Amino acid sequence: MKQHQPPAWAQRFVEWYCKPGLVEDLTGDLHECFERNVATIGPRRAKLVYIIDAFKFFRSYTVRKSLFAHLFMNRTMIGSYVKTSGRNILRNKLFSFINILGLAISMSVGLLLIAFLLDLRTYDRFHENGGRIQRVTSIFSSNNEQGGKFATASIKTARLIREKVAGIEAVTTIKNDFSGDAKVGGNELPIKGYWAEPSLFRVFTFPMLQGDPATALKAPYSIVLTESAATKLFGDQTALGKAIEVDSMVYQVTGVMKDVPFFSHLRFEALVSLSTAEQMQNSDPGFGAWTNIWPYSVYLLPSKNADMAAIRTQLDALAKEENLADKNTRIQLELLPLFDIVVGESLRQSEGGPGFTGPHLSPTVLWILGALALIVILSACFNYTNLSIARAMRRVKEIGLRKAIGAGKNEVRLQFLAEAVMISMAALLLSFLLFLALRPLLINMAPEMQRMVKLDLSPAMVLAFIVFSVIVGVVAGFLPAVFFSKVSAINAFGNVSPVKTFRHLTLRRALVVIQYTVTLIFITTTAIGYVQYKNILAFDLGFNTTNILNINMLDNKPDAMLQALGEMPEVTGVSRSLITTGVGNAWGGNMKYRDSRDSQLVLTNHVDENYLPLHDYKLVAGGNFVARPASAEAVSEVIVNQQVVKRFHIAGNDPQKAIGEQITLNGRKMTIVGVMQDFHYGKVDNLIGPVAFTPWTPEDRTILSAKIHGADMPAAVAKIEAAWRQTDRIHPFTAEFYDEEIEQAYSEFSTMIKIIGFLSFLAISIASMGLFGMVVFTTETRLREIGIRKVMGAGAGNLIFLLSRGFLSLLSISAFIALPATYLFFNLFVLPNFPYHTPVQFTELFSGLLVVLFIAFVMIGSQTLKAARSNPVAVLKRE
Repeated sequence: MKQHQPPAWAQRFVEWYCKPGLVEDLTGDLHECFERNVATIGPRRAKLVYIIDAFKFFRSYTVRKSLFAHLFMNRTMIGSYVKTSGRNILRNKLFSFINILGLAISMSVGLLLIAFLLDLRTYDRFHENGGRIQRVTSIFSSNNEQGGKFATASIKTARLIREKVAGIEAVTTIKNDFSGDAKVGGNELPIKGYWAEPSLFRVFTFPMLQGDPATALKAPYSIVLTESAATKLFGDQTALGKAIEVDSMVYQVTGVMKDVPFFSHLRFEALVSLSTAEQMQNSDPGFGAWTNIWPYSVYLLPSKNADMAAIRTQLDALAKEENLADKNTRIQLELLPLFDIVVGESLRQSEGGPGFTGPHLSPTVLWILGALALIVILSACFNYTNLSIARAMRRVKEIGLRKAIGAGKNEVRLQFLAEAVMISMAALLLSFLLFLALRPLLINMAPEMQRMVKLDLSPAMVLAFIVFSVIVGVVAGFLPAVFFSKVSAINAFGNVSPVKTFRHLTLRRALVVIQYTVTLIFITTTAIGYVQYKNILAFDLGFNTTNILNINMLDNKPDAMLQALGEMPEVTGVSRSLITTGVGNAWGGNMKYRDSRDSQLVLTNHVDENYLPLHDYKLVAGGNFVARPASAEAVSEVIVNQQVVKRFHIAGNDPQKAIGEQITLNGRKMTIVGVMQDFHYGKVDNLIGPVAFTPWTPEDRTILSAKIHGADMPAAVAKIEAAWRQTDRIHPFTAEFYDEEIEQAYSEFSTMIKIIGFLSFLAISIASMGLFGMVVFTTETRLREIGIRKVMGAGAGNLIFLLSRGFLSLLSISAFIALPATYLFFNLFVLPNFPYHTPVQFTELFSGLLVVLFIAFVMIGSQTLKAARSNPVAVLKRE
């Protein structure tokens, strides 16, 4: 039979605390009880009883006296550590101030990052089954060309999963683009939401206040409102069962739910039954197609304890079967956990899709921000280490005395760690005030920040701040603690030999080199990034954007606004388009030439005949649109760029001969009437690809582009806004100058540059304070040498050179490391991602070095000049 044994660690615990004369009897009794319990109540419960008894016998009559004395001694020593540390902090006010301020500045960055991470981890945690929910994602490819990973999946995918995939408790589909003006009596307001299935309330936890969640989204033309939307439309009246009109369609309110929490990746004001969209688009053959992945998001709720590997295998088999129907298109299905949507892999999605409206942050960005914050914090820790080791050289006698009366290495380590933690806790109070001041600046740094985080205080956040402060204190005090714990009692009253980390550099010099290397990298990165960002904004896109105001018509017909703009003398031209190019928006379709098996995804835009001349697009062949089609079916002309001609080898790649050739775009035959010079349809970090312009039709949504001429731009915009109010009294005037839209399109770059610039400022401030402290310490310890040299005839210039030579040599080493490293990093890793970047200039590299050298010279020069001007007689007399 198997021999059962009590827990070994519990037995060792008894042997540790028990008196030597009682150990054998007590452990024997516990073993006997354990063997009886194994036979009566089983081995598991017997082990639990043994552990409980082991702790129950921890009594005054069983515990050895030396243990009580040891615990009391530890308590006394801790009190001694606190008193000694407090006195040292107060005795060295300047160094303590530098350490506390440096740690506080760096820790404020850490507090912001902690609050940011806690907010991101809060997303979608309110769903009861959030840990099980998965979103279906699609890898779309055409003609063996990788099209990218999308956050969407087709409505047919959801139906097939219900029918063929085992281990799924619920499936729900969400369709984007429900929006319009909701009318109830005299109330009218814009409303946005999704088309959804009844199963949405089974997958997600959105509490219903009125109505039945199982049937609320079942019948066509049913709508569920959030509490806020219902209040805006119906006031204090009950919304349930009443009708609302949205864009001439009447819907019945079948439910009122609680408002969607802020920390939700799905944000909406209303949900409309998906069966409504099916009725509206029953004539569209592509509505339920396998390849129509663009407007839908599919979510799964696997069963409890489901085998996720088996589910993925079934999804692969399902996709393989469906892909057989279309050999030119291939879709692969994957699963993305709900908690990884906001902070997870960046996926492509159709404009306005369910994932599009919610926040998202790449893990790479988080890692970068975390690494930058850690570097700044370590810089402050280096300051503490440098100053502590330098200042504590005067405390070696104290250490020797402690060791002489019985203190060991652990006690010395605890002394220095306690002092570091006390300084860190003092810095936490100041850093918390800085956190409160910097929090609104971070949130308002970019519009995405306002929609993503709140940074409100919570008990978990406060606890994280305290733990973070203790960790920083331990990290800052670790090296001084280890350094001085090795000092023997005999050597403590003599000289302490320096600890070498490099061949010719002491520990403190090595830390200074590291600190200034990091500071130079920060500053140089900011300078290079800023120059590249400005070059991007000034980059030649291939069309003109100056003084062009883009007006979003918000589903309104443009005729009235066109007439109003035509009557304004400030407006010299107006055009219509479907989207705004050059800012990251995209619209596309499949294009074919003569070979029906050869297709290409081509980016498109629908524009009128005024669009090309208004934006100064350059035609290399052909002309502008001639016809004005009234519907999409009537479109027969297309203008392509040079990349289309090259991609399909049209007319031997000759733009002139390509005029009159026919292509097929989205299944419709069109004639090429013009060839444009290549331009940047998307952002400049993307290569120029095939682009096609087709005529704008009244069925399309509209962006009006107005060319404004005049010195008083604000007055012209105000006049246009007044005209908007005459045509639409409900929706706000949504218009931006083209150049401002381009600047916003690259807001992520500007935000990153602002963050790195801010961290650069903190890094150089912390490094300068540390350098100042080291210079003060050096000059104080070398006052006698300075006095002797002055008596021997040395001048102020010679003394400044003598005292600053060591620091300047360390800065030179830092520059020798930092500048080539930054240059290689940008050329090898950053700039290759931007095909149209400009080379790094030497002025950008050395500007940061000049700033650091200037600040260092001021710090070093002020203190050394003060020491050099001191009276040598007074110094030598005092010595």
